[in-house]
Amino acid sequence: MIYLYLVYRDAGLWEGMGADERAALDQARLANDQELRRNGHLHAVEAPDSSGALTIQLVDGALSLGEGPARSERGALIQLYLIDARDLNEAIRLAAQLPQARAGPVELWPVRDLASKLVLDTTP
Repeated sequence: MIYLYLVYRDAGLWEGMGADERAALDQARLANDQELRRNGHLHAVEAPDSSGALTIQLVDGALSLGEGPARSERGALIQLYLIDARDLNEAIRLAAQLPQARAGPVELWPVRDLASKLVLDTTP
């Protein structure tokens, strides 16, 4: 089953770390990503670019467009992971191993396969 991890950074925790601790966390993240990839769990990991983010919403049928990401009490969204795990327990175990979980929360979302349910009309 595929799971999406939304990785957040708590600004207070991050700012409270020293430069060496931040560098060690980044090295641990890279090593963990390699291990996830080597074990066949990692489909993709990306870092969203918040400088180009827009928040789009329909309010009473009218388009509301805001600059920047939606506000979150969780902190800044810093990474997105697509993970293949046997079941929810394995997905939780893998998420708990993310070094980033020491600097903010990680949301775990099961991903439903919608593409296989699409019926495309291929008639000209």
